[in-house]
Amino acid sequence: MFSKLLIANRGEIACRIIRTARRLGVSSVAVYSDADAGALHVAEADAAYRIGPAAPRDSYLRIEAILDAARRSGAQAVHPGYGFLSENAGFAEACAEAGLVFVGPPAAAIRAMGGKSQAKALMERAGVPLVPGYHGADQDPGLLAREAARIGYPVLIKASAGGGGKGMRIVRDAADFAAALAGAKREAASSFGDDRVLVERYLQRPRHIEVQVFADLHGRCVSLFERDCSVQRRHQKVMEEAPAPGMTDSMRAAMGAAAIAAAQSVGYVGAGTVEFIADNDRAEDEQFFFMEMNTRLQVEHPVTEAITGLDLVEWQLRVAAGEPLPAAPQNIDGHAIEVRLYAEDPARDFLPSVGRLAHLRLPGGVRVDTGVRSGDRITPDYDPMIAKIIAHGPDRAAALRRLSAALAATELAGVQTNLGLLRAIAAHPEFAAGGVDTGFIGRHADTLLAPPGAPPAEALVAAALGVLQARAAASVLPGDPHSPWADSDSWRMNLDGGQPVTLRAAGLTQVLRASRSGEVWTIAHDGTQHTAALLAEAGKHLLRCGDLTCPVTVWTEPGQVTVVLQGETHAFEIIDPLAPPRTETAGAGRVMAPIPGRVVSVLVQPGDTVARGQVLVVVEAMKMELTLTAPEAGTVAAVNCAVGDMVEEGRDLVDFADDAPG
Repeated sequence: MFSKLLIANRGEIACRIIRTARRLGVSSVAVYSDADAGALHVAEADAAYRIGPAAPRDSYLRIEAILDAARRSGAQAVHPGYGFLSENAGFAEACAEAGLVFVGPPAAAIRAMGGKSQAKALMERAGVPLVPGYHGADQDPGLLAREAARIGYPVLIKASAGGGGKGMRIVRDAADFAAALAGAKREAASSFGDDRVLVERYLQRPRHIEVQVFADLHGRCVSLFERDCSVQRRHQKVMEEAPAPGMTDSMRAAMGAAAIAAAQSVGYVGAGTVEFIADNDRAEDEQFFFMEMNTRLQVEHPVTEAITGLDLVEWQLRVAAGEPLPAAPQNIDGHAIEVRLYAEDPARDFLPSVGRLAHLRLPGGVRVDTGVRSGDRITPDYDPMIAKIIAHGPDRAAALRRLSAALAATELAGVQTNLGLLRAIAAHPEFAAGGVDTGFIGRHADTLLAPPGAPPAEALVAAALGVLQARAAASVLPGDPHSPWADSDSWRMNLDGGQPVTLRAAGLTQVLRASRSGEVWTIAHDGTQHTAALLAEAGKHLLRCGDLTCPVTVWTEPGQVTVVLQGETHAFEIIDPLAPPRTETAGAGRVMAPIPGRVVSVLVQPGDTVARGQVLVVVEAMKMELTLTAPEAGTVAAVNCAVGDMVEEGRDLVDFADDAPG
């Protein structure tokens, strides 16, 4: 075993690898960009080295900077984590040339599985079942269109060189194929530097099931059961579980054998995942098809660890050190479900959300993998994942109950998150029954993504109390806390006492009026008076509102107050009635950046005449490409950005002449 390990990654996976290294007595070395100088993985490592500015291409993707950090630190091995350079064959070779052990498969195996088309040709020769499609080298658009017609619509265009939903388009009609192909190729080139694509039959209700495989340097390869990763948005996973609901013993055995055959066909070593797709409408046929092989550890590996009792990172390190694989478990221990908590806004098509994590409380009683703390910033440079929450139980129902309780105990303020969506999925009866496929979120969008309703009166009261407490704290004079001017009991000479609190949530502005007697407030709202107080008891806070007493978290910041009450999170904007009217940045005749990001393509110039829906600018943020189009036909008056610009949310990118959009 090595004595010192460099982790060429960041965030929760770096923290997770550090934990295993520490348990094994291996010293850990982290690397960091300027944006991550104060990050959790830097604080937890035994040493950390700066490798460049925030942009990944200038830091976490700089092979020479990482190898230099390994040389200076005296590390003997490099763990790439996942993402960044984890599936870069050139990086694996560079590590070997530098005398470092690469904790991953051989470069040849990475190359063999790195291109989807090439991988599928290999799998066909190995006897692994494939989805009907075209995986050839000829990328002529006319040929691809003819192949799509041969396969039969709907078809799926996929980037050959990558995954994660990048360069992927569903095409349901021949008339839409050319535009979808152009978009997929552009996104693939931007994400992977390779615009090659493949075309496959699109399964209407597919299930995404993957098998964890492990191989050592002595020729042994084992399967560690399957995971179901069907609940997705934007072709990216949101929830994963192991084992797959409804999996039969015969299908599990067939999938495991196919996964081992796939790994052995390329001389695989280490941890890998073979991904399959199955048609949920024909589950009784027990048919499945090879999708791709991920030549690295997966984000969702904790559910496999939960049902096997293994530490897969430990297995990775031992295999890389030349040790043989231990005996693989033969039985599955219960059920595990993982959710990915993201800084994103489901109401805005899952656009990433950036900002400061003003308050973060993650649940106990379950496994939580995270790379952030309260006070950290979510930046546009990296993936917006906040944490993974993993619940394990003796069966699926028990695991789901524990997951629901953990999500109810999760508290965040400062950025938009998908926490409400995760809670809604966990509570959905179809999910509870195991009825999952990749269209689950879209099919139930009306309920899962429903806008929040009016907050309950108790949440409004708690928010008002938080605002009142913040006002009182701000009014205390330095050096004279007993000044009568510091009192906030609402006393008025010859007038009724009362402080107004104006809050806005769910598009509704509400005015509450509060007066205080001792520690108890009377808050009038909508014709009802509530007697309420915020109490501190045994290290936690309680809301007492009328006859109700329950735990509460109230987090107040300038302009906003967040309340976590009875498992629900409510965010309120604090309205100052004396403030001048806000100037709206949105308006007719312009296209603005929906989130902070980097401009990767500008496709128009002043004077151009554009059609409704024509692509104007492409912005990249948090590993996602956003295509901005013209809302109406018109003439471009000004282009206010250039390729490479970093733009803030709301920045005016393209202006139109007076006769244009509006």
